[in-house]
Amino acid sequence: MVKGLYTAYTGMINEQNRMDILTNNLANSATTGFKKEGATSEAFSDVLAYRIKDTSEANIPKALGYMNMGVKIGENYTDYSQGAFQGTDNTFDLALAGDGFFNVEFTSKAGETKTMYTRDGNFTLTAAGQLVNKNGDFLLDTHGNHITLNPLVETKIERNGGIYQNGALVATIQVSNFEDYNYLEKYGENYLQTVEGATEIASDATVRSGYLEASNVQVVSEMVEMINVTRAYETNQKIVQAMDSTLDVAVNQLGKI
Repeated sequence: MVKGLYTAYTGMINEQNRMDILTNNLANSATTGFKKEGATSEAFSDVLAYRIKDTSEANIPKALGYMNMGVKIGENYTDYSQGAFQGTDNTFDLALAGDGFFNVEFTSKAGETKTMYTRDGNFTLTAAGQLVNKNGDFLLDTHGNHITLNPLVETKIERNGGIYQNGALVATIQVSNFEDYNYLEKYGENYLQTVEGATEIASDATVRSGYLEASNVQVVSEMVEMINVTRAYETNQKIVQAMDSTLDVAVNQLGKI
């Protein structure tokens, strides 16, 4: 009987995890270049197959009443599918068509500098002629340097990332791609950073000047999923209440007989 309490409890924890991810997706539905996240839970058959082959625990019979903790929360994942393009007519608003990321020089509060990756191409040209994003971090070229332009001269950005002024190539925007996106993790500020094992490969993405890539979050789908999560959470909650009522009868009424 008590096992049902733990099973329902883990179900509620799983739904709460899904709700946290859904609300974060909805909060960033208008964030340029944002990639939505999803949650998984492991199926009983998968967990059973893993435990059968697990030799780290002695294979001894479990006592009657051994407690199964119910659903197991799986890994969260990021959906890197392409978002829709929004025209801005601003030369320095950039979007990537295809797989790849802009390289941005990020400086932490501790003064440490490292390269971050992003799909957010909302860049501006400073008075000093440098291309930066809304955080003031520098867009990098293929040599890993800041991109410096003449702010008084008209700029044209080609689809291969080449930046031209007065018909001359000034710099080429670096676009990086990776063999396995599982080696990328979200850092914050709409950035991604690599973890150990990440392998950089050539990107076939093209740069579209005058466009921004919208978030790939589908608001209606997320709202529908949020309703499903809420209903599932309420169902587990009712199970807990039913178990509690049953225990109350067993302890306070049957015990008097």
